[in-house]
Amino acid sequence: MNFPSFNLLMQSILSGVFIGALYGLIGLGLGLTWGLLRQINLSHFGLVFLSAYLSYQMATAGHVDPLWALLILPPAFFLFGMLMQWTLSKFAITPFNSLLATFGLTVVLESIIQGIWTADFRRLESAYTSMKFKVFGLFVPVPELITFGLSVGIAVAIWAVMRYTDVGKALRAMAEDGPIAAAFGINQKALSLFLAGLCAALAAVAGVCLALTFTLAPSQIFAWVGVVFAAVMLGGLGSPLGPLVAGIIIGVSEAITMAVASPSWAPIVSFSLLIFMLLLRPGKG
Repeated sequence: MNFPSFNLLMQSILSGVFIGALYGLIGLGLGLTWGLLRQINLSHFGLVFLSAYLSYQMATAGHVDPLWALLILPPAFFLFGMLMQWTLSKFAITPFNSLLATFGLTVVLESIIQGIWTADFRRLESAYTSMKFKVFGLFVPVPELITFGLSVGIAVAIWAVMRYTDVGKALRAMAEDGPIAAAFGINQKALSLFLAGLCAALAAVAGVCLALTFTLAPSQIFAWVGVVFAAVMLGGLGSPLGPLVAGIIIGVSEAITMAVASPSWAPIVSFSLLIFMLLLRPGKG
């Protein structure tokens, strides 16, 4: 075990905060779908990577600024999310069979991505790729800073909507007791379509952020499942801010582990935290 210098340790912690923010951003849509719609939507990861590849294609072939993709892709994904929810609503959906159905859709999306862009690694090169500045001796990459800002801003905005607006209160009432909420005039079908579309749009935003900061490969889709699931479970199902906080905790823990021990130990951190949480709170989640 090697103990790094103070500067290296602080740089590692900063990197952990940035990667943790991305964990939280990806987990936000997954947690809302799971907590409010009672659906474990594994296709969320496929949508994230589809968005990442589309933003890569737009920047490479169309010379479109990646940030413009944030205005183009989320509305399209919103409609796709509504269509997917409309289709699923035609069947008797439970958390278990939603897991199976959306896993199948994820495999389809992975095959589509591999068929179009092949299995080769892809890297989005943009004006932001090499942009960074120095603060108190620490390097702050602009792509990671963009991801962090979007993650915090979106999480806080959704938290405010859920807490202070009629739509948010209706969503929470629907998740708590659907039949009683319907008896009070809440349109569950419309709210479910809206929420599914919103979560798909969040996947599109996360995909653009993923493309800004990481090299892409179709096989990596399932590599993100475990750590994001851990962030969602630690943060709480249906919580807008929980996955962000839990993601940052996991990201910082992984970064410190890599700096002090070895990168091969990092994946153990998120699952250890998840197991520890489940042991302490076996009746929750």
